[in-house]
Amino acid sequence: MDLERNSVGIGQRPALILVDMIKGFTSSACPLGTDCPEVVAANAALLEGFRARNLPIFFTTVVYRNPDQASVFRNRIQALNCLTPDSQWVQVDSALTPREGEALIEKCWASSFFGTDLAVRLQSSGADSLVVTGLTTSGCVRATVVDGLQHNYPVVV
Repeated sequence: MDLERNSVGIGQRPALILVDMIKGFTSSACPLGTDCPEVVAANAALLEGFRARNLPIFFTTVVYRNPDQASVFRNRIQALNCLTPDSQWVQVDSALTPREGEALIEKCWASSFFGTDLAVRLQSSGADSLVVTGLTTSGCVRATVVDGLQHNYPVVV
């Protein structure tokens, strides 16, 4: 059955969430990454548009500070163990470096909401909708979009 859907679009004050646009995923030098300059460039253009309009911007990174964090997932994909606080791989790609006032949220799981204070930060910023971009679409972006909807935000990918 194909149900009728209405487009909800975005609000007057959308927040941009750049999911895991980190060196570990944007560089083939990391076992988790691939060189993807076109993806980085598209995210940079979107980021500049949000900056020009003084809209809320949130970056996420994946950081494992102890062996108990996301242990099942890390056991399954052992390459994730390189995402430690002292690793260059957890840093945002240099073409997208956060500016002062742009939050960098550390996460251990797929969703940018799960186990973080993103929901509180979004509410404090006055965001009324979300634009979600980043890496990877089938995992962390998707999980963030689903949780954004569950927090009652219109979401555009």
